[in-house]
Amino acid sequence: MTTLATPFEQYVLPEVEVLYRVARSLTRHHADAEDLVHDTLLRAYRAIDRFDGRHPRAWLLTILRNTHINRNRRRRPDLLDDPERTDLQVRAPYADSPEAGVEASFTAEVAAALGSLDRPFLEVVELVDIAGLSYAEAAAALDVPQGTVMSRLHRARHRIREHLDRAGAAPRSR
Repeated sequence: MTTLATPFEQYVLPEVEVLYRVARSLTRHHADAEDLVHDTLLRAYRAIDRFDGRHPRAWLLTILRNTHINRNRRRRPDLLDDPERTDLQVRAPYADSPEAGVEASFTAEVAAALGSLDRPFLEVVELVDIAGLSYAEAAAALDVPQGTVMSRLHRARHRIREHLDRAGAAPRSR
């Protein structure tokens, strides 16, 4: 006897790994990513009866993105309450070797380059370059045309290269 899959099992569960990858790129922390995916799955479960079955990944990524934005809106006032908070300070990585020091320095420059991007550019880098989504999937998740994703990604990559070049961290042309 064959058991029919529920819409949640059919459309949502196959995308959990992608949701986690994107959540990890957005939050930068394992536990926060798990919480974000959990909240996304709850919202998807509650709304599955309104889902038309087309583009489940885009639908789920939109839920994930909106959930992430809402979480950040709620947290932002807390960050401004106490300017003396020490848990917000960035700590330098410990270098055990010269190679680790160079790698840590490069990683810091890449993080600074990413941090200097405006939110629309950072979002496409996170979705396409970090999470591995296609242009079409990223466009659906951001609710923008695919050409906009391609344009933003091109500009973001160019700005990252310029930042790394100014910092002396870009590879030299031969």
